[in-house]
Amino acid sequence: MTLSAEAARTYELDRRHVFHSWSAQAALTPTVLTAAEGCYVWDGEGNRLLDFSSMLVNTNIGHQHPKVVAAIQEQAAKLCTVAPQFANDARSEAARLISERTPGDLDTIFFTNGGADAIEHAVRMARLHTGRYKVLSRYRSYHGGTDTAVNLTGDPRRWPNDHGNTGTVHFFGPFLYRSEFHATDEAQETERALAHLERTIAMEGPATIAAIVLESVPGTAGIMVPTPEYMRGVRELCDRHGIMFIADEVMAGFGRTGQWFAIDNFDVVPDLITFAKGVNSGYVPLGGVAISPAIAATFAERPYPGGLTYSGHPLATAAAVATITAMTEERIVENAADIGAKVLGPGLRELAQRHPSIGEVRGLGVFWALELVRDRTTREPLAPYGGTSPAMNELVAACRTGGLLPFVNFNRLHVVPPCVITEAEAKEGLAILDQALTVADAHTV
Repeated sequence: MTLSAEAARTYELDRRHVFHSWSAQAALTPTVLTAAEGCYVWDGEGNRLLDFSSMLVNTNIGHQHPKVVAAIQEQAAKLCTVAPQFANDARSEAARLISERTPGDLDTIFFTNGGADAIEHAVRMARLHTGRYKVLSRYRSYHGGTDTAVNLTGDPRRWPNDHGNTGTVHFFGPFLYRSEFHATDEAQETERALAHLERTIAMEGPATIAAIVLESVPGTAGIMVPTPEYMRGVRELCDRHGIMFIADEVMAGFGRTGQWFAIDNFDVVPDLITFAKGVNSGYVPLGGVAISPAIAATFAERPYPGGLTYSGHPLATAAAVATITAMTEERIVENAADIGAKVLGPGLRELAQRHPSIGEVRGLGVFWALELVRDRTTREPLAPYGGTSPAMNELVAACRTGGLLPFVNFNRLHVVPPCVITEAEAKEGLAILDQALTVADAHTV
């Protein structure tokens, strides 16, 4: 098939005028998308693709949910925009709904335009609250593309942006499959990872550290689910040294792991939570920070030195109200948990029994990753850290040919469909993956 005339025009204008993120511009051949509904998108050639990427792991409620679309339309007719210093009903109600779902007493919400600026503001709050500057984060993490956020990031996207003067320090988190601690089981990995973090804190000087920032479940870095003992250990270290615990829930929050927030899987309450993406499925840009009473009290009489023109934008917060309401009424979070436990988890593990290219399956809810390898014994990855390979490119092409829109990063294929995915749709995606993975198998030894 060839592009329709409209899609061809879209592509032509894109390549002439649009500057894309994280890309060498001359090498780009972006796919034109023309429509979307539920768990499917349509490209410029008229192909229907099952969206196993949720775009950028953010369309948790699926594409074009009618209740969210209607809420945006109704809000636009009522009040399109308002400066952040004024109260409005959409923002107030969104803050109430979010605070009802955050763990513990994180009941104060500061709205941002997305996840990266949520991280920026959470770190600023922690620094001002503690009077300290350093912030620790793990290798194999992603926290956003703005200055502090990208320096906190623990993957190669940081390297060209790393100034060495942002007060960020990295440590190794638990990842048994590629353990930095020579561990042989999860208990040992947890114990040694916590000992490493404790030693890092000691060597950096506890009194210099404002916060530890952790994705509750790392996302693009590989969906390495930590043990509850690890997360409780981090909480204890923070409490011991007066360090703020910032849980980055930008990707893992709002149903992705089968809980409203991924941190709920570990029975831990952080001091700050950053969120974005799934809060309104990206229908209108929105992010935010959920703030503990102690940190909020710091700014009761002292002005907080930060803000955004579009903080709590009414179109975005109206979309959040409709999204959270629909997720509650339609039991979408529960659906994510059920699909993960009954379909995706078992189905992916069954694929691993047949495909030698799958080194490990890991995940929760609708948040899964396949670690793809050339050799299961040596665990040599199918693509190098920080790069891609012909094998991964061929796998992506095979997925697309089969009718699946995949999410890949380095040597991993992530299975991250919308939280609304049905059992039949999940099985359809698994069947496409089953065929596509034969391409990856051909590159194994």
